[in-house]
Amino acid sequence: MAKISNESRENYEKKIKPYQDELKNSLEKEKNILAIIKRDSSGIAYKKILLCDEMIYQASILLIINSLSQHLLNVRNNDVLNDARKALYKAIIYLEETVTNAVDVSYPEIEEKVNQLANMPLERRYYQIRKLGLAVRMLIDAFGDNSKWKWSFVELEGRFAVVSKNLIDMKKAAKDYFDPRSPDYDNTVYTMRLLKNLLTKSAAAYRDRYELSTRRIDDMRMGIRFNMALRRLCLVMGMREEAEEAKKKAIVWNEKMEADRKAGLSN
Repeated sequence: MAKISNESRENYEKKIKPYQDELKNSLEKEKNILAIIKRDSSGIAYKKILLCDEMIYQASILLIINSLSQHLLNVRNNDVLNDARKALYKAIIYLEETVTNAVDVSYPEIEEKVNQLANMPLERRYYQIRKLGLAVRMLIDAFGDNSKWKWSFVELEGRFAVVSKNLIDMKKAAKDYFDPRSPDYDNTVYTMRLLKNLLTKSAAAYRDRYELSTRRIDDMRMGIRFNMALRRLCLVMGMREEAEEAKKKAIVWNEKMEADRKAGLSN
């Protein structure tokens, strides 16, 4: 790696100063929201959404700082990227605390939690999912293909897929998805298609991590659970053939997992 000149380093420090100041402000805002929650738990679900937004904002700032490091110093700032990774985990945790991290459950089991956000329009929820998903994608791209975090990102994207699914009022979505007259028709269709893609991708990613990296039974089990969650979503969307395919895939994967376990090929 070429030596970084003092001039380049000083220029870099100057360029990132406004972003560092913004980061400090955001950290202070997060601290204040947490203090408010501690004093007053009313509307806590909406406050957790605000916290999620702050974490996405912090991660975005950190990704900009890394981009400046690469542009001005020709060096990837791994410390900054790790902070961005932690910020996005926190963003997801704040959503998990609101709508749960349940992968394969019927909607009535989490309906009470989702109803805490009854006043949050679907358009806003869809935007929240896309915004968080973009930040996660940008983080993974910034780390690169050979990152040591490659397989851990399977969990990050999986947890993102789960909270995205759980953020949606499936009872309402089951109606609006089939009603072109509904004001939420378009956003419901877009949201459900996105969720379907996220669950499909996470199921395959956990299977790949099992096969190519860990050989851990719990990874294959997660892949199976994502397939069953996909099945539930497909049924809501009226895609019975795809729902059946997801179920069959879960059965085949389970048989594979049990065969591997008996043969001593997994742990």
